[in-house]
Amino acid sequence: MSLSKRSRDEELSDVVYAADSPIHGRGLFAARALVAGDYIGTFDGPETQADGEHVLWVYEHENDPSPVGRIGENLLRFLNHATPCNAAFDGFDLYAECAIAPDEEITIDYAWA
Repeated sequence: MSLSKRSRDEELSDVVYAADSPIHGRGLFAARALVAGDYIGTFDGPETQADGEHVLWVYEHENDPSPVGRIGENLLRFLNHATPCNAAFDGFDLYAECAIAPDEEITIDYAWA
């Protein structure tokens, strides 16, 4: 069974929304209950070689010599850092690490993104 990618805001809005965050500026929040392992969405935007605001760096494959950067242009760009976090990336795909309640802020550990 293949995973249907959720990367456009219209697709993501069934699962997440952006709002003011008590952590920092804007944040990403759960629009519905999520359980550990749930696919949330795919961080999407143009590739970049420069660091900056809303840039996510990932190693797409285990043996890649350098990370790939994308400038976030969808709702996932509003992810904030927290430890412990409740979500994590596998490549550019974001998954719930534990149960996330509706209206709870979704966070990642920037050190492991």
